[in-house]
Order: sequence, then C-alpha cells, then structure tokens
Amino acid sequence: MLANLSNELDRIIWDDVLYKYGLPGRVLAGVLRNLYAVLRDIFTGQLTLRSMSLVYTTLLSVVPLIAVSFSVLKGFGVHKDLQQYLYGVLEPLGEKGIEYTDNVIALVENVNGSVLGGIGLAFFVYTAVSMVQKIEESFNYVWYVTKPRSFATRFVEYSAVLIIGTLAITIAIRTIASIGEEDIVVSMQSNTVLSPIFVLAGTLTPYAVIIAIFTFLYKFMPNTNVKFRSALVGGCAGGFLWVTASMLFGTFITNSSDRQAIYASFAIAVTTLIWLYLNWLILLIGSQLAFYFQNPAYMKIGRREPRLSNAMRERLALNIMLIVGDAFRDSSKSVNLRSLSEQLRIPSITVAPIVLGLEKNGLLTTAENEELLPGREMARIELNEILSVVRVDGETGSHRNPKWSGAITSLGETIDSAVESTIGDKSLSQLLDENESS
Repeated sequence: MLANLSNELDRIIWDDVLYKYGLPGRVLAGVLRNLYAVLRDIFTGQLTLRSMSLVYTTLLSVVPLIAVSFSVLKGFGVHKDLQQYLYGVLEPLGEKGIEYTDNVIALVENVNGSVLGGIGLAFFVYTAVSMVQKIEESFNYVWYVTKPRSFATRFVEYSAVLIIGTLAITIAIRTIASIGEEDIVVSMQSNTVLSPIFVLAGTLTPYAVIIAIFTFLYKFMPNTNVKFRSALVGGCAGGFLWVTASMLFGTFITNSSDRQAIYASFAIAVTTLIWLYLNWLILLIGSQLAFYFQNPAYMKIGRREPRLSNAMRERLALNIMLIVGDAFRDSSKSVNLRSLSEQLRIPSITVAPIVLGLEKNGLLTTAENEELLPGREMARIELNEILSVVRVDGETGSHRNPKWSGAITSLGETIDSAVESTIGDKSLSQLLDENESS
C-alpha cells in the first residue's frame, strides 16, 4: 500500500498529470517539485550539517566581523546606524536581543588598534574574512562547484563584500529613516487615504531589503555563473522565509515563559543557537532553490553524481584537452572549469575529477586566474597519455594487483595494444590540426 502511494505521488509530481489543468496546474507542479527536492536535501542531512557549521563559524567571528564593519563605518561617521540595524536583526529574540546587541557593541568598542596591535588586528581581519569564505564554500556545495576561488581573488572580493555590503546596508537604513522623517511623508501618513499605503509599504520594506541582500549573495558568492533571474527567485523565496520565520520565532520567544524555567541561564545560549541555525538553513534553502531554478534537471536526481561509462570518460578527457589546446592557440580565448562545464554541457562535479587527473599527470596546469593551460608543449602530449589518465590511473582500493586468469590477462593486453596501435604516436597538436581542417 505504501509503495503504491509512493508511486502515485511520484507520478503526480514528476509526470505531466497536473499540466492538463493549465497554468494553475503547472504552477502547482513546480511548487511540489521544488518542495520535494528541498525536503529531500534537508532530510539527507548535508544542508543541516552545513548550517550547523556556519553557526559555529558565526559564534567565532561575530565580534571580529562587526569590529571590521565598525572600523569602516567610523571613517564615514555612520557607525551608530549599524547598532540600530543589529537591534532589528536580533528583534526575534525579544528583550534579550537588545541585551545581546548592547553586549556585542560594548565588546566591539573595546577593540581598537592600540589594544590589538598588528598581529591581533590581522587575526580579526582573517576571522572576519574566513566567515565569508565559509559561506562561499556552502554555496559552492549547493551549486556543485568543486574548485574555490584563488586566495588573491577571495581576499579582494571578500573585503569588497565586507566593506561595500556594510555601507550599502547602512545607507539603506539611513535613507529609509530619513524619508520617514520628511514633512511631506509625515503629512501623507496622516492622510486617511494614503495612510494604508504607507502601512503596507512599512510591512513590505523588511521583505524587500532582505530579498535584495539574499539575491546579491546568491548571485555573487558561488564560484560559478548564476543568472540574475535564478538569484532573484532564490532571493524572493529565502527572503520571504527569513522574515516570516523571524516573526514566528519572535512570537514563540515572547510566549515561551516555561523556557527560562527549563533551561535556566542556558536559555539565552539555546535561543541564540536555534535562531542562528534557522537563519543559515533558510539562506541555504534559498540558494538550493536558485540552483534548481537554473538547473531543473537536478531537481529529481538530487546530489547523485552522474555516472559515466568508460567510453564517455575517454571522450571527455580527449575533449577537455582539445578545448584547452584550442584556447591556448587562440589568444582571444580562455577556458576554466566553469566554462569547460558549460561548453561540454556536463556538470562541473563530473568534469572536475578528470581535470584533476590530467593535472596530476602533468598534462594540464591551472594559472593564478584559474585559467586551464596545457601542461607542456602540445606536440609532446600524446593522445595515449591522455587516455591512460582515465583508463589506467585513478584506481582506488586495496586490490591494486588482482589475480586474473591467463585468458583474461591475454585479452586485456590485446585490447590495450589495439587502442595504442590505433592512436599511434598522434599528439594533441596533430589532433588540433585535424580539428581545425575538418
């Protein structure tokens, strides 16, 4: 009975059963598919594990992160606005949110260059940057990105995120506050006709701000090409969940009088950990939805790595070297793992192990800007070397020297000899010449 119910539910979600009901049916099918995919990813445990990891990182880096932000804002004389923003962020914690904010601000104001010294200041900056790195790693996991940005690129981009992001949030808060204090706005708010519009705008403003922040993170944090439309879909879903969860959590905290009696002085720590965990889980759920919107083929299979036949892996290795060699000959072209994946229309998680194998064997090399280049002169790279990367190298396990029967050993040697004799001494350079002339 359960098997039949599961099969029927699977048919309704993944077949075109609901499409016959027109647009409402297509929308419902899309909602059910995304809901199924996200719940599956949550129950498999990876999103929850990474959310808990980000909670731990947050506890370590919250003071350094705010200290770095304060040091930037003090230069512009707007550091007090960040304190008001923290009050808003921690509002779901109730009265304790104000207490937490005051304690954090007091700690941050005690942090200054004369107390820290050069090494301590460098440690604070490193801790703040490492949190952004952890976020990028989580997003890369969601987007099947196996190779992070280079250290130099990460440092520049993370610093820009910390500085520009902090300024953008502060400017937005000040702008919203200043607009609300304008005489014309005050008079409009007192108008019986326009007052409901301002009430609605005030209700929707938190959603708009959070959606904009989430969309920015989903667009620029993963080390891959995220389309703006996909980032916006994830930002809308994640932002709506985040603001709604904040309101529900705030109501829960306000009405949980027995929490203090059960946990006593640990109630503050427990509440904070739960709130941080929910924040990071919602952020990753939004990123997962953005990924599925851009890559709907993954919605049903999830994180199961596509398996390739031996023949496909051989063709893939040869094609990778052909694309890299062609880009090397043409100065107007460049290729990296991301563009390679897009050009081959194969997920980067499948391409990356073969690229790594080619690098280990000296056939490929990666430049500082992540561009893939031939490991040596292409006339000295034989096609047999490329094939051996996927045909011979990369074996794992303890049975490296199995005992084959005599007939199998002889047949295997014959097959290997046939492959080598078919290709001969042809080099990558010769393959490129044939490709250009065809």
